[in-house]
Amino acid sequence: MSPPTLAFGPPPGAAPSGSTPAGAGSEPAGAVPAGAGAGSGPATAAGWAGSGTAPPPPGAPPGFGPPPGYGPPGGYGPPPGQGPQPPAQPPGDANPAQAAAIALLNLSGLGLGYVLLRNWIGAALCWLATAALLVAALPADVDGVPLGLLVGYGVFLLAVAADGARRGLRATLRIAASFRRLALPLALVLLAVPAGGSLAYGAARDEAKEQALLEQLAAADALVKSADGLAFDKAEPIYRQALSAYEDLGTRYAGSRAGKLVPDRLDAYYRTVSAPYEKKQYCEAVPPLKHLRELPGTVDKELLGSRPAKTDEPLAESLYACGTAALGVQTADPTASETLNELLDTFPKSTQATRVEPAVREAIRTRTAALRGTEPCDATAQLRALRSSLDNMTDPSLEPAAKEAADAVRKGDFACGTDQFKDKEFSAAATTMTDYAKAYPNSPQAAHARSIAIAAEIAEEEPAAGRSLPPAEVPGGGRMVMVVSNDGPGEVELLYTGPMTGKVTIKACGTCKKYQTPLLVNSPKIKACSGPSSKYPKATLLLPAGDYHFLQKRAATGTSTAGDTKSSKTKIEPGYSYTNCLYVTSLF
Repeated sequence: MSPPTLAFGPPPGAAPSGSTPAGAGSEPAGAVPAGAGAGSGPATAAGWAGSGTAPPPPGAPPGFGPPPGYGPPGGYGPPPGQGPQPPAQPPGDANPAQAAAIALLNLSGLGLGYVLLRNWIGAALCWLATAALLVAALPADVDGVPLGLLVGYGVFLLAVAADGARRGLRATLRIAASFRRLALPLALVLLAVPAGGSLAYGAARDEAKEQALLEQLAAADALVKSADGLAFDKAEPIYRQALSAYEDLGTRYAGSRAGKLVPDRLDAYYRTVSAPYEKKQYCEAVPPLKHLRELPGTVDKELLGSRPAKTDEPLAESLYACGTAALGVQTADPTASETLNELLDTFPKSTQATRVEPAVREAIRTRTAALRGTEPCDATAQLRALRSSLDNMTDPSLEPAAKEAADAVRKGDFACGTDQFKDKEFSAAATTMTDYAKAYPNSPQAAHARSIAIAAEIAEEEPAAGRSLPPAEVPGGGRMVMVVSNDGPGEVELLYTGPMTGKVTIKACGTCKKYQTPLLVNSPKIKACSGPSSKYPKATLLLPAGDYHFLQKRAATGTSTAGDTKSSKTKIEPGYSYTNCLYVTSLF
């Protein structure tokens, strides 16, 4: 269907150029043919026919002639009924097609309807409004044009379109007829200007959004890169910030270019965070692998896909390797029990869980064998740490291994004490063996441990007493009697070592006092234990023959202090009996 055209053609009744109206003759100019009346066709003026010019307009209908005085000065004017031709579109006749064209031309936002109407103020307002919109909208950004501005501009366009339609309904346009016929199609075409502009702006805004999302993705990538190499407790907050950005892009903007890159970024994220495992740094790998495995609790599960499940095997292997490496390490952090308990609780059916018990037993055997080496005390410390770990582990399958570790610690304590004695570390040996005898009173080696502790204590004061370990078994053969009397204030403990090692406590002598140390060469000698025998508390020792070292340790009294000690050496020979008097001397 063709678009309507504006009717601006020749008036009805006008003859074509070069034709002669029916009945026209050769009358003189201005003559009226017979029978002609009001409303009849015009007479042909001289020189009109065939002249190639348009014929004069028909006479005006009755009652529509020119008003009195119409015409040039002097009363000259056209004869009645033959006034000037009326406009092609008489003012007052409605032309809906023209009104629609003007409205559509204004609706384009270019104000062209007002231009046709020569309404320059209206056209200028359209230009200003469109320019203001362009200034506010360009360059396109993520947020786009404010909604209020768009609504206001839309209302403005509707208003100028309505105003243009109102003005153009009865207006006379001073344009060529051919352009009038094209006005409405042109207006429809020009509607593509705002529509195309909107589409172009939308595309530009979408591209701005894409660029902003790509920048957000790049920022998240930079966060992951910055956290690489940091201790995980410091890196984790940074990692979570990057994850939040990835999740936002991968869920809310999954269809964007940035959103489509998120899966690759998540793969890279998992590789970066689990890097310690790839480097076989198993203890360092445990926290990041746990973080990756637990992500479905905080990050969209569909976005993560199967990635968290793939961390099970590396995490189990890391827990096993870290836990078994910590067996016997006193300063391990985390401890073996913490790591291995987590493995057995989290992955109880894993192959790594089945390897825990054999690994523990192997660790015990290795360190027990080391007790026969040069550093039994170090091996003992490791066994003690291993036993402590097993005491804190709840898996029933490890109970036999725990008993085995406890027995190994007992052996290690004795081996450590004897090694300390041999290395002349007498104080440490005395402490170790004393603790051993208390901790294991029913041990077959408890008595020997006490002997070593006594010998070590004597050797602290008299190193010659520590030349060799006291024998584990008391030698047979005859025994010689040694009676030891206490001629001094305070209780005294007498320690001895030689072929036989032991100690005895002798009660205090209530009437005994200190002896003054001789200061001069001719001073009388001290005559201890010279009173009645019954006066002095006594102890009787039965000793095999041999060389003995003695150490007396006197308790504190009013005249003596705790820690008063005195060492001596005696040779016990077969067939003799011996007496020993213990006393205290003082300068005053």
